[in-house]
Amino acid sequence: MKTFSEMGVKIPEILLPKNLDVSTWSVVACDQYTQDREYWKNVEKTAAGKPSTLNIILPEVYLNDADKSIRIEKIRETMKNYIESGIFADAQEEFIYVERKTAYGRVRHGLVCTIDLETYEWKPFSKALIRATEATIVERIPPRMEIRKGAPLETPHIMLLVNDPNHSLVEGTGEKVKSQAPVYSGNLMQNSGSISGWKVCGEENLEYVRSTLESLAESNTAEDGSIFLFAVGDGNHSLATAKAVWDEYKKEHPEDTESRVRYALVEIVNIYDTGLTFEPIHRVIFDVDAERLIADTAEKLNGKTENLASPEELEKAVKNSKADFGFVYLKDGKQVYTLLKTDITDLAVSRLQPALDEFLKAEKANGTKAEIDYIHGAQEVFRLGAKENATGILLPPVAKDSFFATINGRGPLPRKSFSMGEADEKRFYLECRKLF
Repeated sequence: MKTFSEMGVKIPEILLPKNLDVSTWSVVACDQYTQDREYWKNVEKTAAGKPSTLNIILPEVYLNDADKSIRIEKIRETMKNYIESGIFADAQEEFIYVERKTAYGRVRHGLVCTIDLETYEWKPFSKALIRATEATIVERIPPRMEIRKGAPLETPHIMLLVNDPNHSLVEGTGEKVKSQAPVYSGNLMQNSGSISGWKVCGEENLEYVRSTLESLAESNTAEDGSIFLFAVGDGNHSLATAKAVWDEYKKEHPEDTESRVRYALVEIVNIYDTGLTFEPIHRVIFDVDAERLIADTAEKLNGKTENLASPEELEKAVKNSKADFGFVYLKDGKQVYTLLKTDITDLAVSRLQPALDEFLKAEKANGTKAEIDYIHGAQEVFRLGAKENATGILLPPVAKDSFFATINGRGPLPRKSFSMGEADEKRFYLECRKLF
């Protein structure tokens, strides 16, 4: 029988404010609206004068500002003040089952827990229990370490995906605990929907979680005996930062093997959750010959091309596929819509991006100004594809059934592979935990 620790999971000591007003306490993940200072100014107005997670995080829109170090110091002071002034109720050893209704009417289900950073690895082709889904940019870790090192509290926006087609872990736990009153419930700010949370404790409920995790570990065990239990869906760099802080801490304190710093607070979400949408992130290539790009990509992916009559026809063809791509470009003053059909069985983006990278590298070596950008929404792709120097590329939907298999076989996906819902559907900070 596997224990929680053998599966990389620990029951957290959850901190919640005594008088929790979700609408002012809870704010969206710090890595959202990074080009929209107005959004964060409105958050400041909403939370003004009240306890709020806004005061214990650093929105990344301010990450490169000259006063960053002052902001970080103020964050630490506020964390300490929140702990010492009695803002929080006593810590409770429990999981939290979460239901989040977004502004789009979708309901997402989650299970808040702590994970052991010793069982997580972001480096490619890891066989760890918990693995990264997208390539980690090492340069993005040090500035985030400044925020986490020495911080008295943590509050998570990290979301881990679990491969659970039977909806047994998260949704099943919810069925067990929803007969009791929630420990919090309310509307989220900025018209971002609502959220409720129920405590998961007691011998029967905890045993259900443990046994379900054990079953999922067994069903996600590879031939070599390695177990791929969780994939990082959101917060790749935040979790990599937590790992780096722990690695540094254990070198300095080798005797403190069970420090709170060894663990990180996260929300587990089922990849098959009906409320969880995976949106493809499309591509636009600038300053290249579109027909040469298409021919090169078709050759690399062993695909065939055909021209379609309209943007609607192209968008529909790509949306109804798992492995076909749509190219949009201007020729002789008219838009051309080209469908590239392939037999790819992995996640399509995992094969497309390396082909594009190779093409762009060759183009730049030949002296062109070839560039790539990453675009949300098909209509924006068509708009950009109407420009003289741009080739829009539509990607098919992200196939949930091949997600874990692709990462297991190919390692982390290329950058900008997918988006878990819209910006205001990202995780909102709410639960806290003592850290340093």
